Amino acid sequence: MKNVFLLIVLLWSGFIIGQNNVVTPPEKVRFTFEKEYPNKVPVWSVRYVGDDDDEIRYEAKFNTDKNTKALAVYDNLGVLKAYELQIPLSQLPVKAQTYLKKNYAAKAIKEVSVVVDDKNQTTYEVGVEKDSKFYDVVFDKNGGFDVSIQKD
Repeated sequence: MKNVFLLIVLLWSGFIIGQNNVVTPPEKVRFTFEKEYPNKVPVWSVRYVGDDDDEIRYEAKFNTDKNTKALAVYDNLGVLKAYELQIPLSQLPVKAQTYLKKNYAAKAIKEVSVVVDDKNQTTYEVGVEKDSKFYDVVFDKNGGFDVSIQKD
C-alpha cells in the first residue's frame, strides 16, 4: 500500500512539474534580444501563427522604464517581427484621438500602444472595453481608423 501511495505521489508531482509554462527561446532569439535591449529582463511566451499555426513566435514582455511596457516579437531565427511600445493617449495622432472621443467613452480606453512591424510599418493599437467586451482598435500611422478586432 505504501508503494502504491508513493507511486501516485511521484506521478502527480511529475504532472504538476510538467505544467510549468516557463518558455526558454532558442539562443539566437535570446542573443538578439539581449543585443537590442541590454539590461532588460523579459518574460518569454510562445505563440503559433500562420495559416496552420505552423510558425513559432517568441514574445518578450519587458519594461523599458518603471512605467512603460514593451513587447518584442521574434521568429525562431531571432529576426524581430514586431515591436510594441505602450504610449500615453496624448501621443496618438490627432485623427485617432478624435475618432476615439467620438466612438468611445474616455473610461473605455484601457491601453494605447504604437506597433512597428518587420516591414517598418507603424500602426497604433488602442485597447477598449465596450459592452463588457474587449477590442483592439487599430489605426494607421496617420491616425486613420483601420479595423476593430474583438479579443477573447
